[in-house]
Amino acid sequence: MARSGTTFVCSDCGGQSAQWLGRCPHCGAWNSLVETRTGTAARGGSLGAGRAAPAPLAPASAVQDLAQVPAAEQQHMPSGIGELDRVLGGGLVAGSVVLLGGDPGIGKSTLLLQVLAALAANTSVLYVSGEESAAQVGLRAQRLGLQGARVRLMAEIQLERIGEALAAERPSVCVIDSIQTVYTEQLSSAPGSVAQVRECAAQLTRHAKTAGTCIVLVGHVTKEGALAGPRVLEHMVDSVLYFEGDAHSNYRLIRAIKNRYGGVGELGVFAMTERGLKGVANPSAIFLSHHGAPVPGSCVLATLEGSRPLLVEIQALADNAASPSPRRLSVGLDPARLAMLLAVLHRHAGVSCADQDVFVNAVGGVRIAEPAADLAVMLAIQSSLRNRALPRGLVAFGEVGLAGEIRPAPRGQERLREAAKLGFSAAIIPAANAPRHNPEQLDGMSLHPVQRIDQALELLREQ
Repeated sequence: MARSGTTFVCSDCGGQSAQWLGRCPHCGAWNSLVETRTGTAARGGSLGAGRAAPAPLAPASAVQDLAQVPAAEQQHMPSGIGELDRVLGGGLVAGSVVLLGGDPGIGKSTLLLQVLAALAANTSVLYVSGEESAAQVGLRAQRLGLQGARVRLMAEIQLERIGEALAAERPSVCVIDSIQTVYTEQLSSAPGSVAQVRECAAQLTRHAKTAGTCIVLVGHVTKEGALAGPRVLEHMVDSVLYFEGDAHSNYRLIRAIKNRYGGVGELGVFAMTERGLKGVANPSAIFLSHHGAPVPGSCVLATLEGSRPLLVEIQALADNAASPSPRRLSVGLDPARLAMLLAVLHRHAGVSCADQDVFVNAVGGVRIAEPAADLAVMLAIQSSLRNRALPRGLVAFGEVGLAGEIRPAPRGQERLREAAKLGFSAAIIPAANAPRHNPEQLDGMSLHPVQRIDQALELLREQ
């Protein structure tokens, strides 16, 4: 039976039941009942109140005109790590809640411990560990050379005790590692369940807004790479960051999926060292292969991640198919878009891959979602088919439509300047991205504006 103050609500129809059932008695859906706190007979009060009587309801906020609301900008507090500040929009904000998700062992706890150690020199910080003991955290700090930092540490998973520590310590920044391990006695479900994660996150968010404490929540991910727990968790917080990277690589990427205090889509690049994570000053260098001579099937793409232009090498391999159904495989790019680009290549450029297995890869483990990678992918495929390398120092970008036209990419001038800074001498770009004052050259780089995919391939045949 459910404890007093809780009920079970069907996530499909919203029907309620006093106890958990495998099948909803209202709509018949299986495994859809989720434990929910009713709020009328809660055992505990607000966060930090322990087992005290329920706190009285706060007075309702006064209704006011929008013009009367002070539009003060939120001040960012630098974290001491430049790449993380870039993703956050300048740093941490007082009273905000940040959710950081990533695969196990990718470096979430290491990075946050480094952040707290840097902040501890100027403000009070608290690290709440729910997965490791205090001794284990101490060993990590010793390996990172942070044992002398003034970081307050607490190994606890009960929400009420964490609330008492927050009320007593009053830290400016608090890290909860992780939200899936925290539970409240007001619910009978196990830690990590939908109800526990939602209730604990809601109370921690409420405390952050009222006390002005910046709270960073570490989140687990599922097998598919999505954040574990209810989807409402991402709606509660102010910022959602994803920690990406290959376990066999020393490089890690942090991407902003949601940010109320900065831009969305920003990318931070880190390198894992013996002393923890270090920001990479020139991330384009890790996404480019250093070949002794140009090789077939390789094309450099000038892409955009948030506000940062990056150069990424796109590699393609076309080989004779061993079966009647040729394979199409892409790593770091949209697989469905690869099939579309092959069809456009055949229809509007006369290049057929019907008897070829086609494999496309973005070097460095980066994931490219923007359509401006289309032109570079098609040039790399054509280079592999002809077994002829593209000219050295060539970069390309542009979206390819189904009619074979090449559409402009946003902020094309910044992409070209980044390529020129790294020594690239030529670029194949959409005609709409060519500069008006000098459409054939920019910063010493020769430009080749094209309007259709067949024009781009014709340029390569002439060289």
